[in-house]
Amino acid sequence: MTANQQRQSTPGNRELRLWRVGRALTVTFVAAVLVASGVFYSLAYLLGFQEIDSTAKLDAKTLFDLVKLSFGVVAGAGALVALVVAYRRQRVDEAGAHREATRLHAERFFQAVDKLGSDAPAIRLGGVHALAGLADDAPDDSQRQTCIDVLCAYLQLPFTPDPGTTPTQQEEHHRYLALRKVRHTILRLIGDHYRRPQGTHGSWQGCDLDLTGVTIDSNIDFSGAKFSGGKIDFSRAMFSAGTVFFKHANFSGSMVFFNGATFSGGLVHFYRAEFPSHTVSFTHATFSGGRVSFEGAAGPAPRGLLNAVSNPPPVTVTLPADWLTSFP
Repeated sequence: MTANQQRQSTPGNRELRLWRVGRALTVTFVAAVLVASGVFYSLAYLLGFQEIDSTAKLDAKTLFDLVKLSFGVVAGAGALVALVVAYRRQRVDEAGAHREATRLHAERFFQAVDKLGSDAPAIRLGGVHALAGLADDAPDDSQRQTCIDVLCAYLQLPFTPDPGTTPTQQEEHHRYLALRKVRHTILRLIGDHYRRPQGTHGSWQGCDLDLTGVTIDSNIDFSGAKFSGGKIDFSRAMFSAGTVFFKHANFSGSMVFFNGATFSGGLVHFYRAEFPSHTVSFTHATFSGGRVSFEGAAGPAPRGLLNAVSNPPPVTVTLPADWLTSFP
């Protein structure tokens, strides 16, 4: 079962389904009678009452006890009815609150997406922070994933290179820098949210992260991030400048793909990163410049990495000693 299928099957995503009141009360009352009968006969057996004396007469005290018992049964039945009704009311209130939270989330979502499509870089930046906040406050995992998908989709848009700094290009150059900051802010927020412990507010662990084809051309910090659950995809990403840190990153529990990624400049650090058993793949990755360091990395060599760095010789790639012995 995929992560998306699991999210769709969570209780919070299901429609509220309740039995009719009559059916619920009948089933509850029958269950209570069966339990009470079982307890009564079990106690009678344990106390040694094998039969009832048919010659005994019904005196006033016994009659009074029976009346009190009858009232007790009626009161218990009333309490049982009240309990069932209160439970149903609570469930209905919870469902209503969830629907209201979903409606408000949808309104905020469309406003944030509208900002992300603005021509003004500053407004786009506000949309980025708004979507990140919505992901943190999402009523369920499905809506959190939607916010993350939109941020990833923005990073996957065609990347416009720097037009230059000549006097006639100054305006376009400043716009380029502003839009570049929007992209780098998204990457920074991703790193921040994947460092937060799973299950805490603002943690995106367990969500899919699709950075296929994204250009990473500045200092980005994924240090200490834990990619546990979901699918993390850097396939065909281009690491072309700056420094990208995956120091002490933990890739356990996720399928992480760097397939076809290009490492053509800058420094990419996987210092003491933790790689579990072959769930990380560098198949067809290209190392053509800059420097990539896996110094101190723990676990087996990721799939395809040794082949990727063996031709040409790995002059720009630092590998753990035990990985070097596995070269073809």
